[in-house]
Amino acid sequence: MKMISWNVNGLRACVTKGFVDVFEKLDADIFCIQESKLQEGQIELELPGFYQYWNYAEKKGYSGTAVFSKKEPIEVTYGIGIQEHDKEGRVITCEYEEFYLVTVYTPNSQAELARLPYRMTWEEAFLAYLKKLEEVKPVIFCGDLNVAHKEIDLKNPKTNRKNAGFTDEEREKFTFLLEHGFVDTFRYLHPDQEGIYSWWSYRFRAREKNAGWRIDYFCVSESLKSQIEDAVIHTEIMGSDHCPVELDITLQA
Repeated sequence: MKMISWNVNGLRACVTKGFVDVFEKLDADIFCIQESKLQEGQIELELPGFYQYWNYAEKKGYSGTAVFSKKEPIEVTYGIGIQEHDKEGRVITCEYEEFYLVTVYTPNSQAELARLPYRMTWEEAFLAYLKKLEEVKPVIFCGDLNVAHKEIDLKNPKTNRKNAGFTDEEREKFTFLLEHGFVDTFRYLHPDQEGIYSWWSYRFRAREKNAGWRIDYFCVSESLKSQIEDAVIHTEIMGSDHCPVELDITLQA
């Protein structure tokens, strides 16, 4: 099974930059997006053969997620069941026979870490949500997690040490998540791979210089580790300040 996750940073803009062509070329079984920046009815996206599921933020032009799936899920839920965290359209969960698929757009800690305390609360609630799902069946989750885990995961770790996305607190939360039974699929297959990133600032010609961060992930329950076939970061694909990330996995019932 092939899965794709992409922070499109505004789907309407991304559509004008070739989103549908990328979607068709990658030909995934499940395609997840984050930061759609849409309200219901603001786009008519024709994706023949796919079921579409959308979660919108209450605030216009902000956040938002979607899942496009060839196979109809058993059930689809929106958010994590906590009102404080469910106003920004950040989570969609699709239940399939063998697993849960969760797409997430993790809150950014923002300039001067204005939202770091909220981010810490979110991290605890989201991990608890994942572990609850895992009591039923294995979990695959993907999305923009807004954290570069290790120094290898960004071009300039020293100068970014206390910036949003590379604070000690955020990195520790991701370590904690991995210690609680999840696997970072890209790093599992490519433990020493340097210079592969999924996000580049629009400023300072960052993409041209490959001054990026790896902040988009596919993570899976430990029980699925042996079934991972490949994890790819499509650095060649434009259309957003992020590029798509891919998981190929064999799922046994």
